[in-house]
Amino acid sequence: MWLTGNRLVRAGVFSVLAAALGITGCSTTDTFEQPVPVPDVDSTIEFKTVWSRSVGDGHDEEFLYLSPLNAGDIVYAASADGKLLALDAGTGKQQWQRELEDRIFAGVGGDLKQLYLVSREADLIALSREDGRELWRSALPTEALAAPQSNGTIVVAQTTDGRVLAFDTATGEKRWQYDGVVPALSLRAAAAPLVGGDVVIASFSNGKLIALSADAGQPIWQYEVGQPQGRTELERLVDISGQPLVLDSAIMVVGYQGKLALVDIRTGQEIWSRKASSLNAPMIADGNIYLSSANGEVVAYRGSDRREIWNQDALSWRQLTQPAIYEDYLVIGDYEGYLHVLSDVDGSLVGQERYDSDGLRVPLQRMADGNLMVFGNSGKLSVFKLRERN
Repeated sequence: MWLTGNRLVRAGVFSVLAAALGITGCSTTDTFEQPVPVPDVDSTIEFKTVWSRSVGDGHDEEFLYLSPLNAGDIVYAASADGKLLALDAGTGKQQWQRELEDRIFAGVGGDLKQLYLVSREADLIALSREDGRELWRSALPTEALAAPQSNGTIVVAQTTDGRVLAFDTATGEKRWQYDGVVPALSLRAAAAPLVGGDVVIASFSNGKLIALSADAGQPIWQYEVGQPQGRTELERLVDISGQPLVLDSAIMVVGYQGKLALVDIRTGQEIWSRKASSLNAPMIADGNIYLSSANGEVVAYRGSDRREIWNQDALSWRQLTQPAIYEDYLVIGDYEGYLHVLSDVDGSLVGQERYDSDGLRVPLQRMADGNLMVFGNSGKLSVFKLRERN
């Protein structure tokens, strides 16, 4: 097991998300859950490539989450080695490209006018959406792993030491800062903040979800997704590393070794909750909730009463991404770069594709036309549609 600052990182073939492999301490008696072998699947579904591009060196062997920004008609994608591309969402045709001098640690975030990245040196960088030219940069106190988020007036960055900072989108001037509390040990993953017109919602590695006023950064409410328990710091991990989902006047959030909960966005009052453990945000479709659990099980819950509909355990400990919805299927990536297709009816595995031997870490994204965008750790970026085999 390796530590960087207070963040867990990947060691050998074991999960970077150490707790997802059942690590219970740092002694020589530690146990690790081995990922199950990739299952044999009699595929009835196949992947048809709509377009595919290469984005620099991707994560370039860094443990990052450089998720492309799907802006409707344009996709913006960045790599750790500083390449930034603007691509037509329908065809993959390049609109423009920038070669940045910085190494990139977080992004891509954006609003109607600008894109936002965070460099390895902890600079928040604003660039034009039209051509990628740099507009301004502001220094952050330490590194950020979550993509900066903007409402058009402010852009918010959250650093790994628990600070939330808001900057003026026009000038880069810092508007406010909130200092959160983080534990001594946490997972090297971070949920991007939610930034609305009036409120900013930030997730912390101490299991707290906190709403801040967008104009001044003052706390409005907080909700506890997970409460640290156990004797060791590893047992007490309660990170929220998946960005909460906004559902009308509520948000749905899940934490590691915590719970899946629906919370009133105005007051922070819990509407309902149930025990759960995940490093990814849930997905909702057709009234059901789908969750890739920290142990690699994929679970479907009925939204009306949160009762479990099915549980697929054939992907145990394979470090799954967030589920993505494609018509009647779920598509999930894993640490070896496989894409797995599950039936949304019973969770059965109906398709499989090896996409990137460097692995998959960032969530798949659904495009405006319903197709799925996949970004592999090596920098391979593709859009797929699924179809039944002939």
